[in-house]
Amino acid sequence: MDRLGGRWFQPVAAHMGSAYLRYSFTTGTAEEVEFLWDALGLAPGMRLLDVGCGPGRHAAAFAQRGVEVVGVDISDVFLRLMGGSARPLLGDARWLPVRAGSFDAAISLCQGGFGLLGGIDDALVLAEMARVVRPGGRVAISAFSAYFAVRYLEDTDDFDAATGVNHERAEVRNEAGEAREFELWTTCFTPRELTLLAARSGLSVEGVWSVGPGDYCRRAPDLDHPEWLLLAAVVPSPGLPVDPR
Repeated sequence: MDRLGGRWFQPVAAHMGSAYLRYSFTTGTAEEVEFLWDALGLAPGMRLLDVGCGPGRHAAAFAQRGVEVVGVDISDVFLRLMGGSARPLLGDARWLPVRAGSFDAAISLCQGGFGLLGGIDDALVLAEMARVVRPGGRVAISAFSAYFAVRYLEDTDDFDAATGVNHERAEVRNEAGEAREFELWTTCFTPRELTLLAARSGLSVEGVWSVGPGDYCRRAPDLDHPEWLLLAAVVPSPGLPVDPR
């Protein structure tokens, strides 16, 4: 199994299926979309790419607001669950199967495409998201906080200080309630790391904020919230105009 490439998550998704949408961290979708709508500068008719979209809970909510949404995920099981008018697309977050500059914005939330790669290829995901968004368009990603992970490390977790990867064993239930234990590898970050990765990808950071599921806001970084939300704009190449939309 390609643990460092994130493909370890495919059997997890295949087992979980639609039960994913019953986990508590999914209940704040509407609040997250409400915040991101303004933060990304979206309007009806724009195009949004959801990288690591899972069953498409954010994709569907944005599509209901009149945005043309494409959801990319490595799990065909999750993509088959996507509802609404969002378009599912099977693909790897490191090599997005879409044209450069073809979207107004891109998101990767809830460790959907960013942070599941074993601390190796996360920069590729950000670079790909920057590639497919037009100059001046925005990118938003969420990522686990290294500060929070270490501060509240559970007895069953194994945090690698060299890579920032947290290895845990978790019981996952499917729609029928059947439980299986899986090994999970999630990369955790500091705000400085995210800022440097974004700059390397040609992004201008507008903010890195402490957030939690359903609790997106412009909160200064702290030690008490489990995730970061990075918002950044695609820097135009020299000589290229910025799309004013």
